[in-house]
Amino acid sequence: MSTLPGGRNTIERVARFGYGARGVVYLVVGGLALLAALGHGGRAGDSKDALRAVLAGPFGAALVGLIALGLAGFALWRLIEAVTDADRRGTGIKGLAVRGAHLVSAALYFGLAASAASLSLGLGLSGGDGMHDGTAWLLAKPFGRWLVALAGLAVVGGGFGFLGKAWRGDVTDRLALDAQARARWAGPIGRFGYAARGLAFLIIGGFLVAAAWHQRSSDAKGLGEAFALLRAQPYGSVLLGLVAAGHAAFGAFGLIQARYRHIEAPDIDRVDDAAGEAARALT
Repeated sequence: MSTLPGGRNTIERVARFGYGARGVVYLVVGGLALLAALGHGGRAGDSKDALRAVLAGPFGAALVGLIALGLAGFALWRLIEAVTDADRRGTGIKGLAVRGAHLVSAALYFGLAASAASLSLGLGLSGGDGMHDGTAWLLAKPFGRWLVALAGLAVVGGGFGFLGKAWRGDVTDRLALDAQARARWAGPIGRFGYAARGLAFLIIGGFLVAAAWHQRSSDAKGLGEAFALLRAQPYGSVLLGLVAAGHAAFGAFGLIQARYRHIEAPDIDRVDDAAGEAARALT
């Protein structure tokens, strides 16, 4: 990394810090849900519940503040990936779909970073119930029912994308690891994590489609409610335990990405120069 220009080196460090912060959040999410499945007092909740749990621990405010910075860094990296095509996804249909998903991811993680920052400063969680509020806002707009349905189908599509990645086993393609390490530990951890996230996305997308069908924002539910639905099924504790462990694996894979992922960060200086040249051309 020392051979990289300064701007690229900075972006790479921000991205790695971001992957690590996201990994910690999902480790806590999965751990709490697993405790709940085992009947040991945990709460199967979402990422905001995970932040509350970290806040309640030793040095909670400082740790949540660091997570907030990391999540903001991850959101920034997602934005850079989408705008500059740093991962060389291309301009085909699949590439544009992935880059569009990265834009949505950037917005979501900026929001989660803001919530984490608010918690660390003692201001409580900001933004209310994002899923319900956002769905209610969309339903009140012209064609809102169809927009919510499209959003739900997009989430379902993302779920199938996660499941497809888990099935194909290509989760380690961008890791700087040898074939043995990929096969023995990185690949299984990543595939398990992606499978669990895929199942959660299918359920959450289904909730959104139901909200569109019934035109009720209360039907739009997040990860905590997806966990609750799993627990309500026959052998629900087993189902919840598996998906919870998968989310913990997804968090662990985030830490692996923080250390080993190939990050093709654009050179900040070159981006600035290009922007300046474009501005001069326009004037």
